Amino acid sequence: MGKGKLAKFADMASYPHVFEYPFSVMDNVPFDMKGKWKESFFHNTNPIVLELGCGRGEYTVGLAKLYPEKNFIGVDIKGARMWTGATEAMKEGLKNVAFLRTNIEIIDRFFEAGEVDEIWLTFSDPQMKKVTKRLTSTFFMERYRRFMGEQGLIHLKTDSNFLYTYTKYMVQHNALPVEFDTDDLYHSTLTQQTDTEEARILSIQTYYEQQWIARGLNIKYLRFRLPQEGKLSEPDVEIELDEYRSYNRSKRSGLEVSK
Repeated sequence: MGKGKLAKFADMASYPHVFEYPFSVMDNVPFDMKGKWKESFFHNTNPIVLELGCGRGEYTVGLAKLYPEKNFIGVDIKGARMWTGATEAMKEGLKNVAFLRTNIEIIDRFFEAGEVDEIWLTFSDPQMKKVTKRLTSTFFMERYRRFMGEQGLIHLKTDSNFLYTYTKYMVQHNALPVEFDTDDLYHSTLTQQTDTEEARILSIQTYYEQQWIARGLNIKYLRFRLPQEGKLSEPDVEIELDEYRSYNRSKRSGLEVSK
């Protein structure tokens, strides 16, 4: 029988590579790692990569195994899910992995300007009803800019046609440089070239991704740069809502389209 939530939270509290700072405690508990992740925790000068909404942490751990020369931090508010990846990282003895349990809305409180090089958004909730809740909205892009380096790299991997389409419009509207784009990842030229660096990265499949693939859904992938200069604004478009109900998600609305 697997561990219950209370046992998992007890484990997490004892893990040296897990930092728990939900919104409710941020004003009362100081966070001294900001600007010092490389020096104080990783003890190197390697690039830092975030996975926002990391869930069980499969991508965080998988990337850390592939790239020991980079540092990876998985971020989510769901501690019981995060326990899976945090426990695996500890058992594997991975020194380039950390987990941060917090609300992504306040992610800019934990990193100094220029401290982060890349962000992965893997199967984020599309948030079809409210644009400012989408992790690829300009609301969040402005926050990412506060702690990313010049030309920071954003990876979006999603089952949601709504989130993928919205993000493409946002990127195009703000003239953000696109490095790769496909609406059917596992039938793209990127993954057919199995000996490339990118194909190895994208070969990692999260728990939820396996569910989407089993349901016959195409996986979309978009990789783009986020320059520091230029004012960001939202595209004025209407996008058709996803027709299906994702695991642990719903349309949240009876409408057929949303901005």
